[in-house]
Amino acid sequence: MRTSIVWNSKLAASSRSFLLAMLIAGPAVRVATATEGGGSVYPVGAETVLSGVAPGPGASVLANFNLFYQANGLADNQGRNSVPGFHLRAAATAFKFQHNWGVHLLGGTLTSFAVLPVEYVHLDGPFGTGNKTGISNMIFEPAAIAYQHGDWHWWYGLDCFAPGLGFNKNDLVNIGQHNWAYAPAGAFSYLPSHGTEVSSRFQYLVNGENGAMQYTSGAEFIWEYAAMQNITKNIAIGGNGYYYQQATNDIEDGLIVGDGNRGRDVAAGPQVRVHVGRALLIAKYTRDTLVRNRAIGNAFWIQFGLPLGHEHE
Repeated sequence: MRTSIVWNSKLAASSRSFLLAMLIAGPAVRVATATEGGGSVYPVGAETVLSGVAPGPGASVLANFNLFYQANGLADNQGRNSVPGFHLRAAATAFKFQHNWGVHLLGGTLTSFAVLPVEYVHLDGPFGTGNKTGISNMIFEPAAIAYQHGDWHWWYGLDCFAPGLGFNKNDLVNIGQHNWAYAPAGAFSYLPSHGTEVSSRFQYLVNGENGAMQYTSGAEFIWEYAAMQNITKNIAIGGNGYYYQQATNDIEDGLIVGDGNRGRDVAAGPQVRVHVGRALLIAKYTRDTLVRNRAIGNAFWIQFGLPLGHEHE
C-alpha cells in the first residue's frame, strides 16, 4: 500500500503498506507525488501468486495478506530523492474472502470477493513525526466471471474500492485514500502439469474525487506477475513483481497539479510458494526501481490461503 502524508500543508509523501494507502492534508504547499500523496487505493504487489485461479463452483477461499514496507526515499518527477530525512515504516494485515456461486454465465461461473485491511504507519521527516492505525480502503468485487480450460485459468470483473476510515485532513498521517474508486480487472494463470506457474493480473483504476481536499488522483494502470517452478512436489520458487504507471494527471480544484504528478514504479524480487495439505503459504520480496513521484523502498510479504467447502457442478 502507499501511504500519504502532509507536511506544512498538503505536502504529500507516499509509501506502500498493505491493502492500501494513506492520505494527506495540512495547510500550505504540496510536494509533487504521484496521485494524492503518492498513494493508491490498491495494494500494488499483493496479487501475484495464482492470480488467475478462482475457487471452483460452490467453493470458497479465505486468504490472509501480511506486509511490512519500509522506505527511506521519496522520488520526484526525475527520480531523485525529494525529501531528505524521509523515513516510512508501515505494517498491514488483510483478510480476503472469495466465493464461487456456481452460477453459469457467459461460459464461466460467477464469483465475488471482499477484502478488509488494517494498517499501521509510522512516518519521520523534516515535517514531523506521525503514527496511526486503522482500517484502510476496503475492496469489493461484486461480480466476476471465472473460467478454466485445460492448463489455463482466467477471470475478469470489476473491483470497487471504498474510502479508508478515520480520515482527518489535519492529521500528518491518515490510513487509506479518502475517495471511491473502480477498476476493470482481469487475470490469468498457466499451470501445466510439470509444475510451472505463469500468472498475470491487470487492472485500470479510475479514482473519484476526495471531496475533503477537492483532489482527484489520476487513473492508474497496474500489471502484477509471477513466474515459478516446482523444485519438490510441494515447494515452488521463482520471481514476482509489478509495473505501475499513472496514466492521467492529478487534478486539484479543477486544475492540473504541477506537470501532472504522474507516478511510476517497476518492482521485482524472489518468491516462494509452499503447499501444506490444502493450505498455501507464500513468502515474497520486492524492491522499488525506476520510481517517479512515489516512495522508494522494500516490501516483504507473508500470505496464507485456505480452501473452504467443496466444489460442485
